[in-house]
Amino acid sequence: MTELRAIETKDACPVAGPYVHPPLPPGTIAYKTSLCIANLKAILSAAGSDISRVVKTTVFLTDMKNFAEVNGEYEKHFGVRGAPKPARSCVAVHQLPKGVEVEIECVALPGGVGGVQSVEESERSVLGH
Repeated sequence: MTELRAIETKDACPVAGPYVHPPLPPGTIAYKTSLCIANLKAILSAAGSDISRVVKTTVFLTDMKNFAEVNGEYEKHFGVRGAPKPARSCVAVHQLPKGVEVEIECVALPGGVGGVQSVEESERSVLGH
């Protein structure tokens, strides 16, 4: 179930961390991460944006031992098909709501704004390179 938790402004579309709602499905942390990202995609779509327009993410983990597996799944969805990877923070937390192990929140550009540029592309365009 996707809970729509986004606010779209003319400049940004922040999405509060969607997580997998109980009952929690069995499976690996990678699988649970994929469900979390699927929720993000649904919320962004409903708000008129998409995952390629994400400029910042924050990943919350209840166990940093899961970082590599979460990161492996994350890399399949962010910074693909020519889109730059968003800036990212990863935070270890004591616990997350409803017993989930991973939560990802993001800030995306709204659908009507031009595409996302990486820092390197922005610097080249400003410097004329």
